[in-house]
Amino acid sequence: MATRERPTDRALAASNRMRAAMGHEIRLARRGAALSIACAAASVGMHRSTFGRIERNELQCVSVEQLAVACSAVGLELSMRAYPKGDPARDTAHLRLLDRFRSRLPAALPWRTEAPLPIQGDLRALDGQSWIEGEMLAVEAEMRLHDIQSLERRVLLKKRDSRAVRLVLLVADTPHNRDMLGAHRDSMRGSFPLDTREVFAVLVRRQMPPADGIVIL
Repeated sequence: MATRERPTDRALAASNRMRAAMGHEIRLARRGAALSIACAAASVGMHRSTFGRIERNELQCVSVEQLAVACSAVGLELSMRAYPKGDPARDTAHLRLLDRFRSRLPAALPWRTEAPLPIQGDLRALDGQSWIEGEMLAVEAEMRLHDIQSLERRVLLKKRDSRAVRLVLLVADTPHNRDMLGAHRDSMRGSFPLDTREVFAVLVRRQMPPADGIVIL
């Protein structure tokens, strides 16, 4: 049975591809400028062997500074950006929050954490997942609220892509989070009409909530 690729494995494979692509670009730019490796390396105070290994992707521990300097030698400027892909690692406190939610559900309801989305190649997963009468309840847990609009877009997109019928936004009960919800709850009411008591009042009867909701635990 095939195992799911670990995030670290994907990150290491991606870093190797990026090093190789950058080395190739540096080589093409150097040749386009009719520069030898020795000349390009000397212009930025880099050893010629180091420069050559960067071009050939033989320097696994190459630093951002080395790449930037090598680029400058051939008339390039290094630019880097990070893009969302998959979900961040979860810590013990996050897992305890999910456990608290699970403990409030009837024991007969199925429960799963880190449930992959049913889309080929999609690295995202639901924090929690349950099934009620054949329909999916998705749970997304947040330890600390900050950008409410971005959070709302992200979790609702997950609900859509997971094909869940209902979504519970599970929030850690902290003064900061209560302040954030106090300031933004009205604007979130359209997407998450139900509050903690309303959600559990239905779940304890093993029924699907009539709408999405926010649970504070």
